[in-house]
Amino acid sequence: MLMPNRVKHRKQFRGKMKGEAHTGNTISNGEYGLVALEPAWVKSNQIEAARVAITRYMKRGGKVWIKIFPDKPVTAKPAGTRMGSGKGALEYWVAVVKPGRVMFEVAGVSDEVAREALRLAMHKLPLKCKIVSKADLEEGGADVENN
Repeated sequence: MLMPNRVKHRKQFRGKMKGEAHTGNTISNGEYGLVALEPAWVKSNQIEAARVAITRYMKRGGKVWIKIFPDKPVTAKPAGTRMGSGKGALEYWVAVVKPGRVMFEVAGVSDEVAREALRLAMHKLPLKCKIVSKADLEEGGADVENN
């Protein structure tokens, strides 16, 4: 599972997810990409499940880039614990994803294979997504609001 090697602070505030992605909203490496349409926290195991779905369908052909990284720690207190006595223990790591963010990129396979692999990965993620090609993003921009 993805997680940082070390962090400056062990526990973080929850933060806000408002606005759209200003960085990571273009396809830089591959030919096809999976773009987020709504804000969400994506867990490290969900990223891994999507990666496995893509590579299995592509039969390990082509190349896959993961453009998000879970660097935010999420804490939870044990069930049946009374309120107070500090912040809970670290449970899992999440990547904060905003609308317009390209999460996965694929190259080196045909159009049909790439789109189907990304469609399978979409079902593993907790947010609405759309599949775009590099040409689509360059000609029309992100167009997150239109879909």
